[in-house]
Amino acid sequence: MKIRVGFGYDVHKLEAGEDFWLGGIKVPHTHGAVGHSDADVLIHVICDALLGAANMRDIGFHFSDKDPKYKGIDSKILLKDVVKLITEKGFEVGNIDSTICLQQPKVNPHIPAMKACLAEVMGIDEEDLSIKATTTEKLGFVGKEEGVAAYATVLIQKHA
Repeated sequence: MKIRVGFGYDVHKLEAGEDFWLGGIKVPHTHGAVGHSDADVLIHVICDALLGAANMRDIGFHFSDKDPKYKGIDSKILLKDVVKLITEKGFEVGNIDSTICLQQPKVNPHIPAMKACLAEVMGIDEEDLSIKATTTEKLGFVGKEEGVAAYATVLIQKHA
């Protein structure tokens, strides 16, 4: 069996009046993330980590923010496409460990819904998807509530 590990990191600016998509669900909040797509930072880091593990570059290479067809796109569509890409290369998702860095709103109450949503999109067991959340103790752009950041590490495997 061939095993590979990938890592993803992403940030998005927060602005008042925007919808806040996180982990495939709409989280109620006064501010939302800004981006070319729906700006779901958690999905973006998972995509980057999966693509990196499969040595397939990054999310921007496959889904350019210069391409109008991706303007406002639901990031769950991108994630489904990424899973298809790595599957076509012979890999399957082993597990995912992710962390969301956000001062407000509190993420923990939404984690079960995020896990259910993302596991379904990727066709994996919820047990194979870890989502954690932390603040930055009011430090930096996350602590000042100017943005959101996320990290993900993934393991993918190919049966020889």
